[in-house]
Amino acid sequence: MKSVNRHDLGGIDRMSGKIYSHIDKIPSGSASRKVTEGCLVLEGGAFRGLYSQGFMDAMMKADINMQCTIGVSAGAMAGMNYVAGQIGRSARVNLRYRHDSRYVGIQAVRHNKGLIGFDFVFDGLKESDPFDGKRFFEPERRFVAVATNCLTGEAEYFEKGHCTNIFHAIRASASMPYISKMVDIDGKPYLDGGCSCKIPYQWAIDQGFEKIVVIKTRHADYRKNLKKASETSLAHRIYHTYPEFAHVLEQSDAAYNHQCDELEQLAKAGRIYLVSPSVPMRISRLEKDMEKLGHLYARGYKDAKDQMEQLKAYLEMK
Repeated sequence: MKSVNRHDLGGIDRMSGKIYSHIDKIPSGSASRKVTEGCLVLEGGAFRGLYSQGFMDAMMKADINMQCTIGVSAGAMAGMNYVAGQIGRSARVNLRYRHDSRYVGIQAVRHNKGLIGFDFVFDGLKESDPFDGKRFFEPERRFVAVATNCLTGEAEYFEKGHCTNIFHAIRASASMPYISKMVDIDGKPYLDGGCSCKIPYQWAIDQGFEKIVVIKTRHADYRKNLKKASETSLAHRIYHTYPEFAHVLEQSDAAYNHQCDELEQLAKAGRIYLVSPSVPMRISRLEKDMEKLGHLYARGYKDAKDQMEQLKAYLEMK
């Protein structure tokens, strides 16, 4: 009897809930070569990033390919596919392989010393859904991944073409604290960029971009409940040899709330275009329900379609 690869059993996996039931409806293809002036800023949030992925796919379908993209954590992971012009790729990976332990689970821990299997993401999909590295590295568009330097506790910005290895920077950017091994870049240890800067819009402002689109993965009204003393002390216990990093972890939720408040002010002033889910959606960072994740992607895509004319007007697209 002929053996069957488990990834050929799409129908069975969909019935078991391991793959999103409507994954075949995810759009595909390549974005146009048209480049839109401005910077796209992507929040992280692990699997909540499917909202951003839906929004970006609709942007690509509408020929909105921002000249610069900066992402944190899951935002960096998805942003690289946006810059490569690969419509639907981020969603296909997340909605097909969420329950594959090479991507999330024991095999990822075994091979990558963390919950996310970066080896699988970067090397394991070369035949089934290859990444277009050639287009990604074309100089017409900039890409930046944000990671946290564990020695200083500060956010650092790694740009393709101007750093040693942008893929190592993306790994670092998406390596969640407490459950991931630090990533070595040029002899320094790094972890999740969201520890020090959850939404890097200030970088885009400092770079002088006149048009800045910010995609959040939480509803506009969402703010974090500030940690209790017992919770903040955990950071210092775990990272006692990295006191600056522990301190920034301790302050990260308050810093996020401040960013959200400032983003609303910038949006009201017309300085940025702010995007967030149009309805609150209860999705955890490591959500396992594939239908909920699929609906989150669909919400991002629909939100983009619903406000496309408004977005184009802000970007002054003809």
